Amino acid sequence: MTLQPKNVFLLRGEGKYGRYTIILIFISLLIRGLLAWLLEMGNDEVYYWTYALYPDWSHFDHPPMVGLFIQFTTQNLLLDQEFFLRLSSVLLGGVNTWLIYRIGCRISSSLAGFYAAFLYNTSIYCFVIAGIFILPDTPQLFFWLLSLLLLIRILPDHELLAKNRRLFLLAGLTIGLALLSKYTSAWLWIAAGIYIILYNRNWLKSTELYVSVLISVLIFSPVIYWNYQHHFISFTFHGDRVSLFSSGIRPDFFFTELAGQVMYNNPVNFILIVVAVFALAKKRFSLNADFKRILLLASLPLAGMFLFFALFRQTLPHWSGPGYIALILIAAVYLSQKNEAKRFLIPLPLMISALVMIAGLSIGLAEIKAGFIGQQASEDPKKLGRHDVTLDMSGWRKFVEEFRKLRIDDIASGEMSAMAPIIITRWFPGAHLDYYVARPSRQNVIGVGELKNLHKYSWINRLRPGLYPTSDAYYITTSRDFKDPLPTLSPYFTEIEEPVIIQGFKGEKHVRNFFIYRLKRCHTLPPDILEANGIELEFSQTH
Repeated sequence: MTLQPKNVFLLRGEGKYGRYTIILIFISLLIRGLLAWLLEMGNDEVYYWTYALYPDWSHFDHPPMVGLFIQFTTQNLLLDQEFFLRLSSVLLGGVNTWLIYRIGCRISSSLAGFYAAFLYNTSIYCFVIAGIFILPDTPQLFFWLLSLLLLIRILPDHELLAKNRRLFLLAGLTIGLALLSKYTSAWLWIAAGIYIILYNRNWLKSTELYVSVLISVLIFSPVIYWNYQHHFISFTFHGDRVSLFSSGIRPDFFFTELAGQVMYNNPVNFILIVVAVFALAKKRFSLNADFKRILLLASLPLAGMFLFFALFRQTLPHWSGPGYIALILIAAVYLSQKNEAKRFLIPLPLMISALVMIAGLSIGLAEIKAGFIGQQASEDPKKLGRHDVTLDMSGWRKFVEEFRKLRIDDIASGEMSAMAPIIITRWFPGAHLDYYVARPSRQNVIGVGELKNLHKYSWINRLRPGLYPTSDAYYITTSRDFKDPLPTLSPYFTEIEEPVIIQGFKGEKHVRNFFIYRLKRCHTLPPDILEANGIELEFSQTH
């Protein structure tokens, strides 16, 4: 049997539900755009800013696509405020809402498409992580949805229609671009391959399938080449993050990952997904068998794989995020068929899901801006706010004003040179210091330490002026994650003065301390700086 093709890229909506989806997109854009403007950048976001600042074929942590998106929306960092760095996330959040609506229309009905769009916008992962923050998930989710839309059209075709053969080449392009965004996108080809082998081997006779795979490989080849040049450091890094059996079974990691997947996808949505998957298994609602197979292959194994990894290693819940896209679609079809004859457009579960999302966003924003929940008190000024993750996205704009005053006084008094750089020993909060502190004052940021702590800053060091003998420098750390500079930096400076402490506030509440150390008179260049400047270590030590 050949499925009758629908226009995959039809731009108009299907009746009133298409109009409702457009209204939803407009509301979503306004909310996410406002939050993108209000919120300071998180640890990862400012780090990915360096991908745009120093573009490369690939990077230590991820492929280059997120940096390219930042370059595009900021006009190559001409507009480098937070809103413009995040603009691709805001805009693509709207595009992705339309894409998932179109997939819902294709696999079931326009009502299912609207519910899928609604669930997408009540998912914390989709709405916030990939829809406000600028992370590799932003481009990945866009290309993932495009690829899923194509695969649902292509894979069930047993007659290998000419149009679908051509579309397979396009799928090779979109999956390749997804791979340029994040490595987990490889699952799209794995899922497609399993489907072809189990359910439609006719595609194995098609030249377009192999050309499509080749297109993905060619698009991804710059990442492979960069890793070849750098001893496959990126693959090794991620391999170590999910290596198994090194610490035995860790139930705490497993339940943390499971709780994270529940929260990131909205607890109400997660329950809906579980109910829908069980209902699908019990055949309590109808879904085309081919669509069901594709959606399940693109979702459950990916989410389950990271739960399995979490039995042994610490994982991050957003790694499984793309897998939940197909599960959202299954839940949407289930809800649409349950609610088809009901009076209310939006059923109670979706209303509750929206309320949970609104409440979560409101509480999160209030905590970031005002700190109303209250933090655990600490008598140690170096530990104040250490458990408050919201501090990563607040207080930097105010701190830079205070630091600027200190630096101006230091320069005026002759205490420090105007050329004194900022030394960092880790990529976080190093990237925050780079973006919020050094960028406005045109200071240089230099990484000192190991590759595992500096990440891309090991490469950035080679593109910036390094330390020189007798130069002074600043070192800044916070009570959120205090790191004493003495163990790492005392071998290179004659003196490390007692820190100046600048207090950080949320409203009137003292929530964090910033420690500014003056590092005086560099007498020995750190080994990584020597390497970056082409100076032999032995020469430096003997002369």
